[in-house]
Order: sequence, then structure tokens, then C-alpha cells
Amino acid sequence: MRTRTALAAAAAAIAALTAGCSSGAGTTTTGGGDGGTVTLKFLSLAWQKESIAANKQIVDEWNKANPATRVEYVQGSWDNVNDQLVTSFEGGDPPDVIHDDSPALAGFASRGYLLDLSAKLPPDLKNDIPQPAWDTVTFGDGKGGQGVYGVPFLQESQVLIGNKKLLDAAKVRIPTPDAPWTWDEFAEISKKLTKGGNYGVAWPLKSPVNKVLNLALNFGGTFFQVDGAKATVKVGPGEREVMQRIHDQLYKDKSADPSALGMGTADPLPGFYAGKYALLPAGVYLRQQVAEQAPEDFDWITIPPLKGTTSEQGATSQTLSVAADSEYPEQATKFISFFLDSANQARLAKGDWLLPTSVKAASDPSMTTKENGWDVATASAKNLVVAPYLKVNGFDEWKSKVATPTLQQYFADKITLDQAAKTLTDEGNKVLERYGK
Repeated sequence: MRTRTALAAAAAAIAALTAGCSSGAGTTTTGGGDGGTVTLKFLSLAWQKESIAANKQIVDEWNKANPATRVEYVQGSWDNVNDQLVTSFEGGDPPDVIHDDSPALAGFASRGYLLDLSAKLPPDLKNDIPQPAWDTVTFGDGKGGQGVYGVPFLQESQVLIGNKKLLDAAKVRIPTPDAPWTWDEFAEISKKLTKGGNYGVAWPLKSPVNKVLNLALNFGGTFFQVDGAKATVKVGPGEREVMQRIHDQLYKDKSADPSALGMGTADPLPGFYAGKYALLPAGVYLRQQVAEQAPEDFDWITIPPLKGTTSEQGATSQTLSVAADSEYPEQATKFISFFLDSANQARLAKGDWLLPTSVKAASDPSMTTKENGWDVATASAKNLVVAPYLKVNGFDEWKSKVATPTLQQYFADKITLDQAAKTLTDEGNKVLERYGK
């Protein structure tokens, strides 16, 4: 969902999970007999200070209220965690409760590593999370059926962060969630804000694929057609629209700085604070760095998602799952239901500067305040739909071997849009063909 800084080595985290497991799947029972205390291991990938604190506090609250089922918090890392999880799954000692993100669940589900939660979650939790979020965790079970292999609880949308002083000076319309900027309006405003060696916008596209694919849904672009297990790449008018518009800002309008192309999401922030860029397209989580790092007199705003034919964006979710090998799936599921109730989701979202999937959590005053753009960020959740690539076997290889280098070449103006489309399709289908057999 974003570029993450590791807090601990993933290997060490998984090693900790496998230590002392005598009752299967990272579960220990102490005290003997039916009166023993069950200990569940919970692998958390929270990495921001506020998020870790919220996670640990909720675990402490569970342990105080449920002395017969103790949860042990284990700090993991996003770096290589899925490779490490495969090792623990195959060794029969995975954590009972697993924090991950939805793209990882498809492979784990098809290999039987995760418990299907379809019939195991309480109605209050199921009904509080909209269906589009559940769609991000619904995958094939490898046997011709489908299941729900995690509870989605945090999501990210793409917004714009704007220099309020520059926007006001240019007398541009400040958009609202009900009246967002169109892509055409965004292009005109970016041109108006480009002057004196400064640019209207910076597009940090060191890792361009997810941003382009998620925004392409603004124009109905899905990039893939899926028929059962077989997927093929398509790059038609809807898929080309966002690619072309970003390219036009770079080389036709010259309202976007080409030197920002090789940057990561947060890299343009010093230039943004200095007025070199008036607008930054970014995930909602970047608001935290702006709030914490911007000069005291820097006035900034969160701008709602852009609108093409729609404002829809592709979404993935952070998730909590139960290992299929867990000795105590009922207790693990109860813990997840407690951990992800609406009040706790609001705390977790606040700590991670992301969007809760819970409808009740989204209405919490902390999620709707104007401070730091929470009202705009939370409102953007209504635009999120399941990212089409979540259902594509072989997406990760297509992304790394074909899409990333091709989009980088296109945005660097080294190949044409037609050439990019042909490579994405022809080379991409060669990759995906191996996965559809």
C-alpha cells in the first residue's frame, strides 16, 4: 500500500513466532488441562510510532478482558514478510493472527494457508464494512470455490496535497468532495501555477505501476481482462487516458517537473515546502509527514481525488487473517472481531493516517475533523473499489518485469504511448500465460 520503513527484520519476527510452539500454528497452552490459558501469537506489521502504540494498547485491553485467551504481540516488518510467512506456513508454525495486505492473500488462500472466514465473523462486523472492501479479500480457494481470507480494515486513497498560499494567490477554485476537480481542470490549474521556474505539480513516479493502475479507474481503465484463472492485458482508451494526461503535463504543458519522475512519494516534500511545486499527488498517509515536517508558517490543504468519467480508484486493504493451521481458530476470530470493532478501527486509522473500512469508524469525530484534512481524506473512501489487478495471477511478475520499466520509459519520453501499450500487452501476456495454465 505504500513504501514502508522496516521496524524489525522479518526473519527475526517469524523466528520469534516459531519459538516454543507446542500446540500448533504459533499457539501455546499453559497450565495444563481444560483450565489452561491459550496464547495466540499476533504478527503485527504496524510501523509508525502512533500505530504501534494503538496496536499494543488494543492487545492489552483484550488481554485484560479475556484472561483465558492471551494474545502475544509480535512486531513484524513489511520487508520480505510474505517470503518469511511461506516458510512458517510450510513448517506448520505460522502465527495465529496475521497482519498483511490483500494482494498477498490470493496466493496464500489458493495454497490452503489461510482460514476461510466467510461463516465465522459476527454480523455486526460484516455489516459495518462495505462490500467493495470485502471484495479485496475474496479469492479462489484453489478448489474451484471462493472464500473470505481476511478482514479488511485500512485502505488508502490517492489525493492531492496543495500549497494553500499559492492556490489562493492564483485564485483557483478550491474543490470539495462533492465538487472535485476534473482532470481537465487540474491540468489548467497546474499550468496556471507554473511560473518563475516553479511547477504546478510534481509526479514522483519511481514506482509508477500501482498509482497509474489505481487512477486509471477514473476513466474505466482496468488493464486486465480475467476469465476464470486466465488473465490478459488490455491497454485501450480507458487505460491510456491517465498515462497520456501525466505525459502531457510533463512534455506538452510543461506544468510538471521531469526531474521529479525518479523520486519516491515523499522525496518532493522539501521542494513542496519551498514553493517549487504547488501540488503533490499522493496517498492520504503522506499528510502525516506534511503535518509533522512542514515549516510552522506553511499553509497546506488536502484536495479530494480527481474526477474523470468517475472518481473511482482501485483499492487494496490491510488485513487480519487466521492461519488455517491455528489450533484455536474460534479464539483467533474473536480477537480479530474485538481488535477491529469500529472504535478500534478509528484508533488504528488515526495512528496510520489511513482510511478505516468501518462505516461507523469513518463517522468518528477524529475521522471527520478539518484538521490535517481528515474530513477530505475520509470522504475519499467512497471512491474506492477493488483494484482489478488483485484478481490477476502473475500480476507481481508483470509489474516488476514489464510494467515498471515500460511506464518509466514512457514517462521519461523515451517511447511513445503506442509503443508502451504494445509492450505492456505483448510482453505482459507472455508473462500471464504461464499463470493461466
